[in-house]
Amino acid sequence: MSTSFPGELLVQLTKFQTTVQKRLGGPLSLYGIGLTEFLVLRSLSLAPDYKMRRIDLAEAVGLSASGVTRVLNPMEKIGLVEKDHVERDARVRLVALTEAGKNVFKEAWVVFDQAAESVLAPIDQKTQQALADIIEALV
Repeated sequence: MSTSFPGELLVQLTKFQTTVQKRLGGPLSLYGIGLTEFLVLRSLSLAPDYKMRRIDLAEAVGLSASGVTRVLNPMEKIGLVEKDHVERDARVRLVALTEAGKNVFKEAWVVFDQAAESVLAPIDQKTQQALADIIEALV
């Protein structure tokens, strides 16, 4: 490492993120989705009634409002999500997980989990927990 340890550490984290995206994206492509789409499906699967406001969904997956719209449009066309309205406020747009989206997520989760185990295999369970604690402190 150079004298700029924090900077170099963040460079290494960025490289790790790229590795994760490559190693997890491949298996997810079997379901016609990438990592970002998977994260959208996951967020919706955890939401009450499988629905979220677009802005909350964008925040949950780390996208801008326009970025989440670009991800959602193709997902809507293939039937994984659908637009929904809030009756008391026509300005609010919800995104809802469809039955097809639930099924794709359920199947993709198994493959995702296996790929995640592979990515984290070089470190033991205790170190994985320590890493999870560090990440939680940073986000």
